[in-house]
Amino acid sequence: MDWRLFANLAEAAGTKRVTVEAGPGDTFGEAFEQLLVAHPELEAEVLDEDGEIRDHIRVLRNDHDPFVKDAGHDTVLEAGDELALFPPVSGGAR
Repeated sequence: MDWRLFANLAEAAGTKRVTVEAGPGDTFGEAFEQLLVAHPELEAEVLDEDGEIRDHIRVLRNDHDPFVKDAGHDTVLEAGDELALFPPVSGGAR
């Protein structure tokens, strides 16, 4: 399963795409843990002092937040899922 990383998160990891061992039948939480094991430098960027995903970090599974539409960390992954991690987005039209 691949994670797509954006902006400063891609810079911190040194790559825009990270492949982890998690696959269909594994959970989103397992895939997220594997991402942090592969790139521990991301921990300070995405986790708060309690080890939870920071409020301003956005995670996506197939273009939606698994903590809103699915079962959060317990969301079971399916073949073809796309996972992504975004920092806060700013800017826009004036």
